[in-house]
Amino acid sequence: MTGILPAHAIERLIERKTISLAHPVAKGQIQPASLDLRLGKVAYRVRASFLPGPGVLVQDRIDDLEMHKIDLSSGGAVLERDCVYIVPLQESLALDATLCALTNPKSSTGRLDVFTRVICDGSRAFDQIGAGYEGPLYAEICPQTFPVLVREGSRLSQIRFREEGAGEEDKPVLADYPELLELAKANDTLMHMSGIALSVELRGTGGEDLIGYRAKKHTGVVDVDAPNSCKILDYWEPITSRGGRHLVLDPDEFYILASKESVHVPPEYAAEMVPFNPLVGEFRVHYAGFFDPGFGHSSSGGSGSKAVLEVRSHKVPFILEDGQIIGHLIYEHLSELPRQLYGSDIGSHYQAQGLKLSKHFTP
Repeated sequence: MTGILPAHAIERLIERKTISLAHPVAKGQIQPASLDLRLGKVAYRVRASFLPGPGVLVQDRIDDLEMHKIDLSSGGAVLERDCVYIVPLQESLALDATLCALTNPKSSTGRLDVFTRVICDGSRAFDQIGAGYEGPLYAEICPQTFPVLVREGSRLSQIRFREEGAGEEDKPVLADYPELLELAKANDTLMHMSGIALSVELRGTGGEDLIGYRAKKHTGVVDVDAPNSCKILDYWEPITSRGGRHLVLDPDEFYILASKESVHVPPEYAAEMVPFNPLVGEFRVHYAGFFDPGFGHSSSGGSGSKAVLEVRSHKVPFILEDGQIIGHLIYEHLSELPRQLYGSDIGSHYQAQGLKLSKHFTP
Protein backbone atom coordinates (compact mmCIF):
# COMPACT_ATOMS: atom_id res chain seq x y z
CA MET A 1 0.00 0.00 0.00
CA THR A 2 1.17 3.51 -0.79
CA GLY A 3 0.03 6.79 0.72
CA ILE A 4 0.24 8.82 3.94
CA LEU A 5 0.71 6.66 7.05
CA PRO A 6 -2.00 6.90 9.75
CA ALA A 7 -1.32 6.95 13.50
CA HIS A 8 -1.17 3.21 14.10
CA ALA A 9 1.33 2.82 11.25
CA ILE A 10 3.47 5.55 12.85
CA GLU A 11 3.37 3.55 16.08
CA ARG A 12 4.80 0.59 14.15
CA LEU A 13 7.64 2.79 12.88
CA ILE A 14 8.48 3.66 16.47
CA GLU A 15 8.38 0.01 17.54
CA ARG A 16 10.86 -1.02 14.87
CA LYS A 17 13.13 2.01 15.48
CA THR A 18 12.51 3.64 12.12
CA ILE A 19 11.68 6.59 14.37
CA SER A 20 14.03 6.85 17.35
CA LEU A 21 12.94 8.85 20.39
CA ALA A 22 15.14 10.48 23.02
CA HIS A 23 12.19 10.16 25.43
CA PRO A 24 9.04 7.99 25.37
CA VAL A 25 6.10 9.16 23.28
CA ALA A 26 4.23 11.97 25.02
CA LYS A 27 0.48 12.07 25.42
CA GLY A 28 -1.13 13.34 22.23
CA GLN A 29 2.14 13.37 20.31
CA ILE A 30 0.87 10.95 17.67
CA GLN A 31 -1.86 12.63 15.63
CA PRO A 32 -4.25 10.90 13.18
CA ALA A 33 -1.74 11.12 10.31
CA SER A 34 1.34 12.78 11.76
CA LEU A 35 3.80 12.85 14.66
CA ASP A 36 4.57 15.99 16.65
CA LEU A 37 8.30 16.74 16.87
CA ARG A 38 9.75 17.84 20.22
CA LEU A 39 12.50 20.36 20.87
CA GLY A 40 15.69 19.10 22.47
CA LYS A 41 17.76 20.52 25.33
CA VAL A 42 19.51 23.41 23.56
CA ALA A 43 18.87 26.09 20.96
CA TYR A 44 21.60 27.70 18.88
CA ARG A 45 21.27 31.34 17.88
CA VAL A 46 22.79 31.49 14.41
CA ARG A 47 23.65 34.36 12.08
CA ALA A 48 21.43 33.23 9.22
CA SER A 49 19.16 30.52 7.89
CA PHE A 50 20.88 27.84 5.81
CA LEU A 51 20.56 24.53 4.02
CA PRO A 52 23.48 22.16 4.58
CA GLY A 53 23.55 20.67 1.08
CA PRO A 54 24.77 17.20 0.02
CA GLY A 55 27.38 15.62 2.25
CA VAL A 56 27.26 18.36 4.89
CA LEU A 57 26.13 17.84 8.49
CA VAL A 58 23.79 20.36 10.07
CA GLN A 59 25.90 20.39 13.24
CA ASP A 60 28.97 21.44 11.21
CA ARG A 61 27.04 24.43 9.83
CA ILE A 62 25.85 25.28 13.35
CA ASP A 63 29.47 25.28 14.53
CA ASP A 64 30.31 27.78 11.77
CA LEU A 65 27.34 30.08 12.33
CA GLU A 66 26.65 29.84 16.08
CA MET A 67 26.44 33.11 18.01
CA HIS A 68 25.49 31.58 21.35
CA LYS A 69 23.91 28.48 22.86
CA ILE A 70 20.68 28.63 24.90
CA ASP A 71 19.64 26.09 27.54
CA LEU A 72 16.03 24.93 27.10
CA SER A 73 16.10 22.23 29.78
CA SER A 74 15.66 24.33 32.93
CA GLY A 75 12.56 26.47 32.59
CA GLY A 76 12.99 27.19 28.90
CA ALA A 77 14.00 30.41 27.17
CA VAL A 78 12.49 33.26 25.19
CA LEU A 79 13.17 33.25 21.45
CA GLU A 80 13.22 36.84 20.19
CA ARG A 81 11.55 38.21 17.08
CA ASP A 82 13.49 38.21 13.80
CA CYS A 83 16.25 36.01 15.19
CA VAL A 84 17.13 32.59 13.73
CA TYR A 85 17.53 29.58 16.02
CA ILE A 86 18.43 25.96 15.28
CA VAL A 87 17.21 23.33 17.76
CA PRO A 88 18.10 19.61 17.60
CA LEU A 89 14.91 17.59 17.89
CA GLN A 90 14.27 14.62 20.17
CA GLU A 91 13.27 12.43 17.23
CA SER A 92 15.63 10.96 14.64
CA LEU A 93 14.98 8.74 11.62
CA ALA A 94 16.23 5.62 9.88
CA LEU A 95 13.97 5.49 6.83
CA ASP A 96 13.98 2.56 4.44
CA ALA A 97 14.19 2.96 0.67
CA THR A 98 10.40 3.14 0.21
CA LEU A 99 9.58 5.66 2.94
CA CYS A 100 10.00 9.44 2.80
CA ALA A 101 8.77 12.19 5.13
CA LEU A 102 7.53 15.76 4.98
CA THR A 103 7.16 18.28 7.79
CA ASN A 104 5.15 21.41 8.52
CA PRO A 105 4.56 23.79 11.43
CA LYS A 106 1.73 22.78 13.73
CA SER A 107 -1.46 24.84 13.38
CA SER A 108 -0.81 26.77 16.59
CA THR A 109 2.75 27.56 15.48
CA GLY A 110 1.56 29.06 12.20
CA ARG A 111 -1.12 31.13 13.92
CA LEU A 112 1.57 32.62 16.16
CA ASP A 113 3.60 33.62 13.08
CA VAL A 114 6.55 31.53 14.28
CA PHE A 115 8.33 30.65 11.04
CA THR A 116 9.43 27.06 11.62
CA ARG A 117 11.04 24.59 9.21
CA VAL A 118 12.77 21.24 9.62
CA ILE A 119 16.17 20.39 8.12
CA CYS A 120 18.32 17.28 8.14
CA ASP A 121 21.88 16.36 7.24
CA GLY A 122 22.65 16.77 3.55
CA SER A 123 19.28 18.35 2.76
CA ARG A 124 18.75 20.51 -0.32
CA ALA A 125 15.27 21.66 0.75
CA PHE A 126 13.36 22.53 3.91
CA ASP A 127 10.61 20.25 5.25
CA GLN A 128 11.47 17.37 2.91
CA ILE A 129 13.23 14.21 4.05
CA GLY A 130 14.13 11.78 1.32
CA ALA A 131 13.62 8.02 1.30
CA GLY A 132 16.46 6.16 2.99
CA TYR A 133 17.54 9.09 5.21
CA GLU A 134 19.21 8.08 8.47
CA GLY A 135 20.15 10.70 11.01
CA PRO A 136 19.02 13.55 13.27
CA LEU A 137 16.40 16.24 12.65
CA TYR A 138 16.63 19.94 13.46
CA ALA A 139 14.07 22.74 13.69
CA GLU A 140 14.87 26.17 12.31
CA ILE A 141 12.78 28.70 14.27
CA CYS A 142 12.32 32.40 13.59
CA PRO A 143 9.53 34.21 15.48
CA GLN A 144 8.12 36.92 13.19
CA THR A 145 5.56 38.74 15.36
CA PHE A 146 5.57 37.65 19.02
CA PRO A 147 8.52 36.63 21.19
CA VAL A 148 7.83 33.07 22.33
CA LEU A 149 8.78 31.04 25.38
CA VAL A 150 9.81 27.49 24.49
CA ARG A 151 11.36 24.66 26.46
CA GLU A 152 12.68 21.14 26.03
CA GLY A 153 9.76 19.07 24.76
CA SER A 154 7.81 21.95 23.18
CA ARG A 155 6.14 20.90 19.91
CA LEU A 156 6.29 23.39 17.05
CA SER A 157 6.47 21.05 14.05
CA GLN A 158 4.89 17.83 12.84
CA ILE A 159 6.02 15.12 10.46
CA ARG A 160 4.12 12.92 8.02
CA PHE A 161 5.38 9.73 6.43
CA ARG A 162 4.60 8.69 2.87
CA GLU A 163 5.14 5.33 1.26
CA GLU A 164 6.93 6.07 -2.01
CA GLY A 165 4.69 5.79 -5.04
CA ALA A 166 1.85 7.83 -3.55
CA GLY A 167 0.72 10.55 -5.91
CA GLU A 168 1.96 8.81 -9.06
CA GLU A 169 -1.60 7.77 -9.92
CA ASP A 170 -4.28 10.46 -10.02
CA LYS A 171 -6.69 9.38 -7.29
CA PRO A 172 -10.40 10.20 -7.85
CA VAL A 173 -10.76 11.99 -4.52
CA LEU A 174 -13.49 14.41 -5.55
CA ALA A 175 -15.43 11.78 -7.48
CA ASP A 176 -15.49 9.62 -4.35
CA TYR A 177 -17.18 12.38 -2.35
CA PRO A 178 -19.99 14.29 -4.13
CA GLU A 179 -20.02 17.05 -1.51
CA LEU A 180 -16.42 17.93 -2.36
CA LEU A 181 -17.19 17.94 -6.06
CA GLU A 182 -20.21 20.18 -5.53
CA LEU A 183 -18.13 22.59 -3.44
CA ALA A 184 -15.55 22.79 -6.19
CA LYS A 185 -18.15 23.28 -8.92
CA ALA A 186 -20.08 25.91 -6.96
CA ASN A 187 -16.96 28.04 -6.64
CA ASP A 188 -15.58 27.19 -10.07
CA THR A 189 -12.45 25.97 -8.30
CA LEU A 190 -12.07 22.42 -9.55
CA MET A 191 -8.46 22.12 -10.68
CA HIS A 192 -7.95 18.35 -10.87
CA MET A 193 -9.18 15.21 -9.20
CA SER A 194 -6.76 15.51 -6.27
CA GLY A 195 -7.97 18.73 -4.74
CA ILE A 196 -9.94 21.97 -4.69
CA ALA A 197 -9.15 25.66 -4.39
CA LEU A 198 -10.16 27.75 -1.38
CA SER A 199 -11.00 31.44 -1.24
CA VAL A 200 -10.93 34.08 1.48
CA GLU A 201 -13.99 35.30 3.43
CA LEU A 202 -14.03 39.10 3.80
CA ARG A 203 -17.72 39.85 4.37
CA GLY A 204 -18.16 38.30 7.81
CA THR A 205 -20.27 35.26 8.63
CA GLY A 206 -23.23 34.43 10.84
CA GLY A 207 -24.37 38.06 11.04
CA GLU A 208 -21.00 39.16 12.43
CA ASP A 209 -18.85 41.88 10.86
CA LEU A 210 -15.60 40.38 12.17
CA ILE A 211 -13.47 39.12 9.29
CA GLY A 212 -10.02 38.73 10.87
CA TYR A 213 -7.29 39.92 13.19
CA ARG A 214 -4.13 41.97 12.70
CA ALA A 215 -1.25 41.22 15.07
CA LYS A 216 0.08 44.01 17.28
CA LYS A 217 3.79 44.70 16.99
CA HIS A 218 4.85 45.32 20.59
CA THR A 219 3.45 42.69 22.91
CA GLY A 220 4.38 40.40 25.74
CA VAL A 221 5.76 36.90 25.41
CA VAL A 222 3.59 33.94 24.33
CA ASP A 223 4.30 30.67 26.14
CA VAL A 224 3.80 28.05 23.43
CA ASP A 225 2.88 25.41 26.03
CA ALA A 226 0.25 27.49 27.85
CA PRO A 227 -3.24 27.45 26.26
CA ASN A 228 -5.65 30.27 27.17
CA SER A 229 -2.88 32.30 28.79
CA CYS A 230 -3.01 35.51 26.70
CA LYS A 231 -5.77 38.08 26.30
CA ILE A 232 -6.76 38.56 22.67
CA LEU A 233 -6.82 42.37 22.74
CA ASP A 234 -3.32 42.51 24.22
CA TYR A 235 -1.96 40.86 21.07
CA TRP A 236 -4.49 41.40 18.26
CA GLU A 237 -6.58 44.12 16.63
CA PRO A 238 -9.96 42.82 15.37
CA ILE A 239 -10.78 43.69 11.75
CA THR A 240 -14.39 44.27 10.70
CA SER A 241 -15.84 44.33 7.21
CA ARG A 242 -17.67 47.69 7.53
CA GLY A 243 -19.74 46.66 4.53
CA GLY A 244 -16.73 46.25 2.25
CA ARG A 245 -15.60 43.32 0.16
CA HIS A 246 -11.84 43.75 0.27
CA LEU A 247 -8.94 44.16 2.69
CA VAL A 248 -5.72 46.09 2.11
CA LEU A 249 -2.78 44.10 3.46
CA ASP A 250 -0.14 46.42 4.85
CA PRO A 251 3.47 45.36 4.20
CA ASP A 252 5.05 43.18 6.90
CA GLU A 253 1.84 42.95 8.92
CA PHE A 254 0.49 39.58 10.02
CA TYR A 255 -3.20 38.67 9.65
CA ILE A 256 -5.47 35.81 10.66
CA LEU A 257 -8.35 35.29 8.21
CA ALA A 258 -10.66 32.41 7.29
CA SER A 259 -11.67 30.56 4.15
CA LYS A 260 -15.07 31.14 2.60
CA GLU A 261 -15.53 27.39 2.11
CA SER A 262 -15.85 24.74 4.79
CA VAL A 263 -13.13 22.10 4.65
CA HIS A 264 -13.93 18.40 4.71
CA VAL A 265 -11.21 15.75 4.90
CA PRO A 266 -12.82 12.30 4.66
CA PRO A 267 -11.47 9.54 6.93
CA GLU A 268 -9.56 7.79 4.13
CA TYR A 269 -7.56 10.89 3.24
CA ALA A 270 -5.12 13.48 4.52
CA ALA A 271 -4.83 16.93 2.99
CA GLU A 272 -2.34 19.76 2.68
CA MET A 273 -2.77 23.43 1.82
CA VAL A 274 -0.38 24.58 -0.90
CA PRO A 275 0.07 28.03 -2.53
CA PHE A 276 -2.43 28.97 -5.21
CA ASN A 277 0.21 30.38 -7.54
CA PRO A 278 3.91 30.63 -6.65
CA LEU A 279 4.25 33.45 -9.20
CA VAL A 280 2.01 35.67 -7.06
CA GLY A 281 4.67 36.88 -4.65
CA GLU A 282 2.86 39.77 -2.98
CA PHE A 283 1.61 37.74 -0.03
CA ARG A 284 2.09 34.45 1.75
CA VAL A 285 -0.86 32.38 2.98
CA HIS A 286 -1.02 29.48 5.40
CA TYR A 287 2.25 28.62 7.09
CA ALA A 288 0.81 25.41 8.61
CA GLY A 289 -0.61 23.26 5.87
CA PHE A 290 -1.51 19.78 7.22
CA PHE A 291 -5.15 18.74 7.60
CA ASP A 292 -5.69 15.39 9.32
CA PRO A 293 -8.23 12.73 8.34
CA GLY A 294 -11.58 13.66 9.87
CA PHE A 295 -11.02 17.44 9.87
CA GLY A 296 -14.43 18.94 9.18
CA HIS A 297 -15.99 15.46 9.03
CA SER A 298 -19.48 15.46 10.54
CA SER A 299 -19.15 12.09 12.30
CA SER A 300 -16.21 13.44 14.33
CA GLY A 301 -17.88 16.75 15.21
CA GLY A 302 -16.46 18.88 12.44
CA SER A 303 -19.33 19.98 10.24
CA GLY A 304 -18.62 23.47 8.98
CA SER A 305 -14.87 23.68 9.77
CA LYS A 306 -13.13 26.56 8.01
CA ALA A 307 -9.50 26.75 7.02
CA VAL A 308 -7.81 29.46 9.07
CA LEU A 309 -5.37 31.47 6.98
CA GLU A 310 -2.13 33.00 8.21
CA VAL A 311 -1.45 35.88 5.84
CA ARG A 312 1.50 38.24 5.44
CA SER A 313 2.07 40.77 2.68
CA HIS A 314 5.57 41.37 1.30
CA LYS A 315 7.15 44.74 0.45
CA VAL A 316 4.06 46.44 -1.04
CA PRO A 317 0.42 46.89 0.04
CA PHE A 318 -1.81 44.28 -1.56
CA ILE A 319 -5.60 44.20 -1.89
CA LEU A 320 -7.35 40.92 -1.12
CA GLU A 321 -10.87 40.68 -2.55
CA ASP A 322 -13.69 38.71 -0.99
CA GLY A 323 -13.77 35.30 -2.65
CA GLN A 324 -10.23 35.59 -4.04
CA ILE A 325 -8.57 32.18 -4.38
CA ILE A 326 -5.72 31.93 -1.91
CA GLY A 327 -4.69 28.27 -1.87
CA HIS A 328 -5.28 24.74 -3.03
CA LEU A 329 -6.21 21.89 -0.74
CA ILE A 330 -4.55 18.74 -2.06
CA TYR A 331 -5.86 15.35 -0.94
CA GLU A 332 -3.85 12.12 -0.62
CA HIS A 333 -5.04 8.65 0.22
CA LEU A 334 -3.90 7.11 3.49
CA SER A 335 -1.91 3.90 3.16
CA GLU A 336 -4.59 2.16 5.29
CA LEU A 337 -7.76 3.12 7.11
CA PRO A 338 -7.12 5.18 10.28
CA ARG A 339 -8.18 4.08 13.74
CA GLN A 340 -8.60 7.63 15.00
CA LEU A 341 -9.86 10.84 13.42
CA TYR A 342 -9.22 14.50 14.06
CA GLY A 343 -11.77 15.72 16.61
CA SER A 344 -12.73 16.33 20.21
CA ASP A 345 -12.26 12.66 21.14
CA ILE A 346 -8.48 13.07 20.89
CA GLY A 347 -8.37 16.65 22.20
CA SER A 348 -8.09 18.44 18.84
CA HIS A 349 -8.31 22.23 19.29
CA TYR A 350 -9.63 23.37 15.91
CA GLN A 351 -12.45 21.00 14.94
CA ALA A 352 -15.67 22.82 13.90
CA GLN A 353 -13.73 26.11 13.86
CA GLY A 354 -14.68 29.32 12.17
CA LEU A 355 -12.36 32.30 12.35
CA LYS A 356 -10.17 31.26 15.27
CA LEU A 357 -6.88 32.38 16.78
CA SER A 358 -4.43 29.89 18.22
CA LYS A 359 -5.26 28.03 21.42
CA HIS A 360 -3.09 30.46 23.45
CA PHE A 361 -5.58 33.34 23.29
CA THR A 362 -8.73 33.93 25.29
CA PRO A 363 -11.20 36.87 25.40
